[in-house]
Amino acid sequence: MAEVHPFRAFRYDTKRVSLDQVLTQPYDKITPAMQERYYAASPYNLIAIEKGKAFPDDTPQNNIYTRAARKFEEWIAQKILAQDASPSIYVYSQDYTIPGTGTRHTRIGFIALGRLEDYDAHIVFPHERTLSAPKADRIELLRHTRAQTGQLFMLYDDRARKIDAMLEQIARKSTALELRDEFGVTHRLWPISDPAFIERVQKEMSAKKLLIADGHHRYETALNYRNECRAISGKSGTPGDRMSAHEFAMMTFINTHSSGLTILPTHRVVRNLADFDFEKFRKIVEPLFDWYSYPFANADERAATFPEFRKDLETQNHARRAIGVYPGGGAFYLFLLRRNADLEQLLPGVSDAQRGLDVVLLHRLILEGGLGITSEALAAEKNVTYEREMDAAIAGVDRGEAQVAFLLNPVRVQQVADIALGGDVLPQKSTDFYPKLLSGLTIFHIEGRIEGHIDAR
Repeated sequence: MAEVHPFRAFRYDTKRVSLDQVLTQPYDKITPAMQERYYAASPYNLIAIEKGKAFPDDTPQNNIYTRAARKFEEWIAQKILAQDASPSIYVYSQDYTIPGTGTRHTRIGFIALGRLEDYDAHIVFPHERTLSAPKADRIELLRHTRAQTGQLFMLYDDRARKIDAMLEQIARKSTALELRDEFGVTHRLWPISDPAFIERVQKEMSAKKLLIADGHHRYETALNYRNECRAISGKSGTPGDRMSAHEFAMMTFINTHSSGLTILPTHRVVRNLADFDFEKFRKIVEPLFDWYSYPFANADERAATFPEFRKDLETQNHARRAIGVYPGGGAFYLFLLRRNADLEQLLPGVSDAQRGLDVVLLHRLILEGGLGITSEALAAEKNVTYEREMDAAIAGVDRGEAQVAFLLNPVRVQQVADIALGGDVLPQKSTDFYPKLLSGLTIFHIEGRIEGHIDAR
């Protein structure tokens, strides 16, 4: 099952740099504006490695990837990045407020090396499909830097919370490295090199299966890089090669039963439909959905109506499947799946677990059945775009940039686990695990061998 190991991470020297000036969000969450802000923050900001700039005069000898490799080596030589003296497991916590609420949570886990496993070994399970373009970019960066700067977010099942109890004990007793990111999330890190602690974590994890929460492209990139290294060495994953550094990836492990594990919904915003008429659309789906309106005539009424609508959307889902709808025009709508709806008949060929997802109902019964948006058009984002914030989805309709917004409740962690462990995947953009794991907090240099507590480099 899951095999984890300590490692000697490279980390920024906090005597030389301020962590809040040099760490970044994961590469796939970095917008152009964020990229510019990171570059301006510090000459040692990880952005130069994680997601560098391309220039018109780039060449095979001087490009994003070669510059990233040079920066990495320069910062090590300058001791901006220093390698920890002892192989460690890194306890990692995040204190955060759930967006759109005042609710505070703490999520705790640990960073270690995890053995890379092919999916058909049934130890590591994906929950979404990947695209080729991001993997091509990431593997080129990995080939040049031989370093993993971003975290793979892995879930494991520990209902008894044995590992969490160990991690929380560390957090209560010792002083952490701490920083606050641009989204108000407080990150804390405790390097733990105690062999007894490490052995206990390894023993508890040895019977676990792993579910990729975030980082599917990076995981598959690491697999591809491992296979390249195996081909070059000619050992093809033989027992003598099992402890080579390329057989592992840096991962953050979080318990699915953690009280601080949050998934946010991703709402769908529809545009560019010819002759869209909300009333006609509503009548098409009316045989499947009861509907309730929350009308308002002015700004004051809207301000009073919206909290009632949102509360009903979030609580009705426990009894009946609910989807929020906002077409503008002075009302919010709540669509509730009819009690007599036969999903087995309506969604043939779809598993029971998939039929339990609100996003599947939205895609198949509403977007496709009610609006004629095919799965191909959905994948191409021809008519549908995505918003994490409900207010942003609604605002797109108010500005006339979209015709209707569909508002969802979040997927539950157990639903994700059931589908993934059953060998299936969720529809695209179904999960948004919050908050993201910072890049650059620990860095794994992929060289040499992993031998217990022996240096990985």
